[in-house]
Amino acid sequence: MSRPTIDADHLRGQLRDNSVRVIDVRRAEDYKKDHIPKSVNLPLAELLADDSPEKVLAIAQRLGIDDQTPVVVYDDTFGALASRVAWTLQYLGHSDVSLLDMTYSQWKGLGLETDTAETAPSQKTHSVKLQPEIMATADYLEKAKESKNVIVIDNRERLNYLEQHIPGAVNIPYRTLASEDKILKPKDDLKRLLKNRNIPENAEIITYCGSVGTLSGLAYYALKSADYPNVKLYVRSFKEWKGLNKPIVKQENANYWDLSAE
Repeated sequence: MSRPTIDADHLRGQLRDNSVRVIDVRRAEDYKKDHIPKSVNLPLAELLADDSPEKVLAIAQRLGIDDQTPVVVYDDTFGALASRVAWTLQYLGHSDVSLLDMTYSQWKGLGLETDTAETAPSQKTHSVKLQPEIMATADYLEKAKESKNVIVIDNRERLNYLEQHIPGAVNIPYRTLASEDKILKPKDDLKRLLKNRNIPENAEIITYCGSVGTLSGLAYYALKSADYPNVKLYVRSFKEWKGLNKPIVKQENANYWDLSAE
């Protein structure tokens, strides 16, 4: 896997020599107003409408991505939507994909280049080498969480977690992962946060959130940024888990300040 995040200076260098495919995952109308130069638009909703490998392959090829193309993904939603797209490309077998380490608003706030011209990439050919080791299904998670070396992380807001969650899950709300000006804290700060939550580096870690794997996708890249080697995304997350009538822990009338779930 390539480095999980890339900074603006590195991206600007790659844009100058046309060596990167930048994906803007905001809504089409936002992309049309302005965007990072040479970026292509892939609204997250389009990906989520059908994220089967066949459909994702078709999207990647249409966006001009072959096996060797470096890809950088950005959004304006604290990195969560971009994370879901980046992880999906990685699952397909595209190894060179990174998140821009800031949002589009932060990019603009720094006075960096923007453009209104829409990029029309040439169709490319991409192979499929699925990476099952980074994905968890409901059945896999249910069996795996009984192991001492597996840690399940719930990345939803504290109150959502307190009301109901997968048994044994540790709550690390997605908001705790970011710094003021970056979508993720610096590596050492992430390591400290995870150590404080008793998340050992040699554990197998499965992240989940509310429904489509966006908040937990961001957590996936946070863990990768902190050099955790064995991380899986439960991509269908709590919505599917509940729908399958899998076991849940419920805390009626949960109070945000109730720390008994620690």
